[in-house]
Amino acid sequence: MKQPAVFLDRDGTIVDDAGYASRFDQMVIFPQSFEAVRRLNEAGLPVVVVTNQSGIGRGYLTEDELADIHSRLAESFAAAGARLDAFYSCPHFAASRDPRYGRECGCRKPLPGLGLQAAAELSLDLARSYMIGDKADDIRFARAIGATPVLVLTGYGRGARDLLEKGTDPLPAVAADILEAVGWILSREKSARK
Repeated sequence: MKQPAVFLDRDGTIVDDAGYASRFDQMVIFPQSFEAVRRLNEAGLPVVVVTNQSGIGRGYLTEDELADIHSRLAESFAAAGARLDAFYSCPHFAASRDPRYGRECGCRKPLPGLGLQAAAELSLDLARSYMIGDKADDIRFARAIGATPVLVLTGYGRGARDLLEKGTDPLPAVAADILEAVGWILSREKSARK
């Protein structure tokens, strides 16, 4: 049976946006991220990180370095009693000179590729899922996969809110940070079960 999930952007949502971090020690995890992910775990919702990592295509880090960052990020959450269930990333950068990464792709948010891949591999119900992120592309990604978007005001969130307010699409739910976003999601899920 397919289940809903909560997709999380990485930079600006669960960690401070450190630019093109190539090492875990360059990252700062937002303290509220641990409790937010723990609450999702307790609610039985899979937590899936989806992240654009064009730094690979730009030559700032390798796929192995990214895998190490994500492994250590998962270990940090586990040490705090929280579980990140999966990581999906897009390494592409269209102007890259490396033919492995220098192409247009279907996985760079806001395109739906990462979400569709996660849904297929993890048996997810995208229409009942959520996406928490700090950029307009995170909101567009949520809509592209049919999930409910939640914009956080950390990272680039304030600028994204201003940009989205000027658009014609309805505004997503807005939360101060990931913990408030998770509270909104869990409240909505509780109401849906009544």
